[in-house]
Order: sequence, then C-alpha cells, then structure tokens
Amino acid sequence: MATAHILGFPRIGADRELKKALEAYWQGKLGPADLEGVGRDLRRRHWELQRAAGLDLVAAGDFSFYDHVLDTSFMLGAIPQRFGRADGRPDLATYFAMARGSSESPALEMTKWFDTNYHYIVPELEPGMRFALSSMRLLDETCEALAAGYAPKPVLVGPLTFLALSKERQTDGQPGSRLAYLERILPVYVEVLERLRDMGVRWVQCDEPVLATDLAPEWLTAYRTCYEALAAPGMSLLVATYFGSVADRAELLASLPVAGVHLDLVRAPEQLPAFLDVWPRERVLSLGVVDGRNVWRTDLGRRLDVLETAARRHPQLWVAPSCSLLHCPVDLARETNLDPEIRTWLAFSVQKLDEVVSLARGVVHGRAAVAASLAASDAACDTRRRSQRVHTPRVAQRLADVREADVRRSSPFAQRRPRQRERVPLPLFPTTTIGSFPQTPAIREARAAFRRGKIDAAAYERAMRAEIEHAVREQERLELDVLVHGEAERNDMVEYFGEQLSGFALTNHGWVQSYGSRCVKPPIIYGDVERPHPMTVGWITYAQSLTDRPLKGMLTGPVTILQWSFVRDDQPRAETAMQIALAIRDEVADLERAGIRIIQIDEPAFREGLPLRRSAWPAYIDWATRAFRLASSVVQDATQIHTHMCYAEFNDIFDVLALLDADVMTIESSRSGMELLQAFARHGYPNDIGPGVYDIHSPRIPTSDEMYELLRKAASFLRPDQLWVNPDCGLKTRRWEEVIPALRNMVDAARRMRDAVAAAAPR
Repeated sequence: MATAHILGFPRIGADRELKKALEAYWQGKLGPADLEGVGRDLRRRHWELQRAAGLDLVAAGDFSFYDHVLDTSFMLGAIPQRFGRADGRPDLATYFAMARGSSESPALEMTKWFDTNYHYIVPELEPGMRFALSSMRLLDETCEALAAGYAPKPVLVGPLTFLALSKERQTDGQPGSRLAYLERILPVYVEVLERLRDMGVRWVQCDEPVLATDLAPEWLTAYRTCYEALAAPGMSLLVATYFGSVADRAELLASLPVAGVHLDLVRAPEQLPAFLDVWPRERVLSLGVVDGRNVWRTDLGRRLDVLETAARRHPQLWVAPSCSLLHCPVDLARETNLDPEIRTWLAFSVQKLDEVVSLARGVVHGRAAVAASLAASDAACDTRRRSQRVHTPRVAQRLADVREADVRRSSPFAQRRPRQRERVPLPLFPTTTIGSFPQTPAIREARAAFRRGKIDAAAYERAMRAEIEHAVREQERLELDVLVHGEAERNDMVEYFGEQLSGFALTNHGWVQSYGSRCVKPPIIYGDVERPHPMTVGWITYAQSLTDRPLKGMLTGPVTILQWSFVRDDQPRAETAMQIALAIRDEVADLERAGIRIIQIDEPAFREGLPLRRSAWPAYIDWATRAFRLASSVVQDATQIHTHMCYAEFNDIFDVLALLDADVMTIESSRSGMELLQAFARHGYPNDIGPGVYDIHSPRIPTSDEMYELLRKAASFLRPDQLWVNPDCGLKTRRWEEVIPALRNMVDAARRMRDAVAAAAPR
C-alpha cells in the first residue's frame, strides 16, 4: 500500500483568478455571491487536477479567501470584540475587516508563516472570548467535494499550532498563557470532527508544524491532552509536521491516539530512522519526498530509494510533497518562454502531483511500472549537473578573495553618525517612506506594452521617468525630509534584480501567494550570480537630479533576494547569499560614486530565514549578517546605510540586528502598537530606528492623532534623536488617493512631535 496525497494546493489559480476576484470584490465591482462562485470554480478545478493525476485523496479546506490561519480563527469564533457582529454569525465583511482593517477598527497583526514568505493573520485571543463553531466553510467545502464525487481529506490547522501562533490581548494587564485556551477551543475542534465523521469523511489532516520548533515542556505535554480529546469522534487523524525535523518528538507522536504522521524528508531527511524504529506498523507513515517549497524537478530514483527502504520496514506508507504546495507556482506548462534547458530542470505544483503519483506507483508496482518517469527524471537531473551555465569560475574566485575588512564599515556608528548629519542635515523625527509608491494602471500598462514590443526602450524610459518625476514632486509637496524615487520601473523588489543578475531565470506565470490577494513571482536561481552592469544607478541619479532634498538609493538585500527566490539546491545557501552580496556591493559602490548620500538595502526576509530550531541559529546568523555587511560596507562613513524589515517576530533577534550595523533601520510596528520597541530599548539598540506609524496593508487612512500617539509611545522607549518617521512598508499596493492623505497626516504628526520635544526642552 502507498497512498498518494498532498497537504494542500495553491489557491490563487493558474491565472491569479482569486487575486482578481478579491480586488474586484473590495472595489465593489463583484458581489459576495460572485466571489463565492470564483472560489467554487477554483476548488473544483484543483480537485480535478489532483484526481486526474491519480491521487487517492484530494485536499479539502486548503482553499482560503485570504489566509488559512484567519479561517481557523473564524471557525473557532476567535473574533475580537472590536469586530463584533450583531447577529452572532460573522460574514465576509467581518472576515476581511480582521485581515485588512476597516474605518472603525485596525486589522489583526500579520507575520510570517514559520520560515516562509507567506504571511498569516495572527489570531488575537481575549480573556472573555467565547469560542463556538462560527464558520461552516470547511464543512461546506468538504460537502462540496463529496457531492462532486471526490475523496476529500479535510485540512485543519492543529489546535496547538493555532495557539502557538496566536497573541493574547490582556485586558487587565496581567500576563496569561495561550495554553489556557486549549480546553476552550477543543470542543469546537471535536464538533468539527464529529460533523465530518457524520458526512462519511474518513481522514482528517491536522497540521502541526509547530512541532518542528523549540517547544517548552508544557506544550509537549499538552499534545497528549489535545489529541486524546480529538480522538473521541473516532476519525482517522493524520498529524502533519513539516519545515523541519521532529525526530526528537517521535516517541511523543507514537504515543498519541492518531492514525498517522507526516514527515518532511526534504528539509529533514535524517529524521526517518527515528520513526522507522518507533512508529507502529498498523499506523500510516506519510513521507514528504517531493519538495513543496521549491521548483526543482525531483530526482525520482533517489527518492524511490528512500521510499523502498521505508516500505521494507513499514507497510502503511503514504507518499506526498514535503508540505503544502501553497508555496509553489501552479503549472510549468504555462511557461512557454522559459529557456528550454532550464525548463527541463523544473516542476511546479501540477507536475509535482505527477511526481507524487509516480513515486507511489513505483513503491507498489516496482520500478518497471514507472520506468519512463524515472528515465525522464534521470536525464533532467544529469543535464542540470553537467550544464556549463551553472558554474562561473570568476565568481568562485572573487568570493574566495573576500577579506575580513570587506565585511566591516571603516568606523563605528558613533563616529559615522556626526559625519552623516553634517553631510545631510535633518530635523528631529525625519520623515521618509520605505521606497515604493503606487504601481498605477498607467505604469503596469507601459510595462506590459514594452514587454510585448508595442513600445520601444526609449518610450518606456520616458514613461517611467515621468512617473518618477510625479513621485518626487508629490513628496516635495508633502515636505517629506528624505525622498525616494518610487520604484516605478520595478515589477517586484526581487524579480527586478533577478532580471538583471546572471544566474537567474524568470517566469511569466510563476506566481505564488504572499498574503491575501498579493502574489509574487520569485525568480529562479539556477547558477552562479554576478552583476553584468549597473541596475539602479540611472533611475536613482535621474530622480536625485530633480530635487535638492536628499533621495535614497533603493536596493534589495542579499538575504531577501535569496529567501524570495527559488534557490538552487546544489550548493549551500550561504554561498549563494555571498555571491548575491558581491553583486549588490558593486551597485552600492556605483551609487555612492554617483553622489547618492543615503542608500537603503532592504532585508525584510532576514528574520524569516532563521532556522526553526535555535541550535541551528548561529550558523545562519553568521553568514546572513556577513552577507549584509559585505553588500553595505563598501561605502565611506558619511554615506548613510538604511535597511528595512517588516512583518516578522523580532523579539528573538535584537542582538543580531545590531550586527548588521545599518545606520538606520525601519521596521513594521503599527499593528503591534509599537510593542516591539520595548525590546529595542531593553537591549540598548545603538543605531537609529524608524518604527512604522501606519499599516500600509490596510485601506484605511490613519489620522494625524493616531500616528502622533504612536510616535509619543515610541519616544517613551527610545531617544527622540534616534527616531525616524515612516510607514510600515512600501506603498506599491496602495492608490495615490490613499497615499497622499496618509503621508500628509504622517508629516503633520512628525511636526507635532518636534514641537512637543522643543516645548519640553529646558530653557
């Protein structure tokens, strides 16, 4: 027996149908019934792809209109009072208000799903919260699959992972324990399982990726309590772990009354022996042997070796990707313009379905039954290994020549700071933005016309220069202190650089969901990386020529380019990061030579890249901080280096942030009400900080009073002369009609803070 299944499928659709429908719904161009219709059509299509490929079970409940963690909050009734509903049944308006905010209430916090670039909506727990089955969406979608003749395996975020990812709001100011909520949410989970059982569903997948992280003993103990309760309805539960090893939890998992466990053997192949030793033979062992997070074709022969070894010791074997395919593009067949050789090395979600089925068939029927698939896999893997385009000797030599002095600024921050302030005099609470301004329909149309050959390079450059000038003039009218050029010419902060660096391949349809309707198209790093020519210098120097105000050069950092690309798997990630760092270093040097006085190197993915276990942190921190410093340390003391980070848990890495030695760090902090600044103060962070004063992912326009209060709170933790004033993130996804009043209010709040500090100063 070898059952073929997946843990989840991408939601967005091959043509980003979900994105388009959501944005039309938010704009009032699509009604709720029409939005639901798009969802039904996508689910049916995705189930049919799974059945047609030969999967034994299809994933149900993996679809979401925004985020699966938010769906779980909704299902449990974990809806904070500020989003209260009059009729006791939350609707789509409540759902999207929690995700995006409304005129009445700010949105829930958003952060990264473990070490991925997928953002989830952080559940917010309140002491008086009443939990009850409040959304039937999972049940309805499972009924939908059953009625259409599919064999569904519903997917739930497990109770302990849900609580571990949650945040508790204490009304009395006393600390609490999220574990205290377990006995209150379990009855809802049990009710869901009972209803699924009554529908005739046999298997339910409970995702518990938090098991791959460091957990306190009380959390591990709670697993027995939790799954003893969930066993009561008599359902066959598959506990799905992924993103890391759970070898040290093998005996715990074996002691739980569950019917199966899923292991990620892509991220942690070393954990299999521990489970072959202890996992009961009558229970299912699901092995994730196809990479659910990257686009490289699976070496089927090598994976079949693993499965055959496991099958000799364990009769109840399932075959799957390592994790949900949410993190992969939908279908490689759409990539008709991709380099033919590189294309043979790749597999997207649809192709990974075939890989899973081939491996399952190979285990059951022998290699002869899948000989053609094995031969094609062997040929592709061999071609990739032998390709001359993968390795560039001069890149390896340059990396070998890096010296320790190359990864350090020439002077410490305390000496650099006065030189920078002399070169660029700024007031207290200087105002700036993170980098991007709205990508308007006109910008997208010009880019599409250029890509299709309808306009030439000169016409495209004129169009982009006009947009850059518009952004500069608007910032001057707002009287921002440090300007940006707005990034009109950039399709994406990583893809833009991937287009210009060697060793990268680009796709036309390789979209993956980042959050809500936001999709990104990660480039593919297939070979050694270097910079053939300047990438941003012309645009930045043109923008600076338009204004006397200082203007930032905008770059994406090496760790973020690495994290937000599909990375080659034939060499250590650290080596690839350092290659990218050298390319960015060249760009930094050219910007400085061109007279740019402030250069921002964004690293929003820095925290995301941390391994899930602390024992593996030192190695990552060493190469990640070195990569950033290698990229940034080429400048003179008087040139100010900024970096930006957003939507991540910073509390564990404050000492690490100081190792980056950026002169100014801008961070997301408005959704959390500046709470994380307490840790910056506690750790004595020495350099300057720009805590975001408004949430750009929400359509609401914050008032000057709101931002002023956030700044007052920030100034209670840090010195006024350390603080910059900026939004949480770039403004690419917003409209000018939202951006202008929000920034006007932000500038006003900064002025009020300057006046308040001046008034309080001794005379």
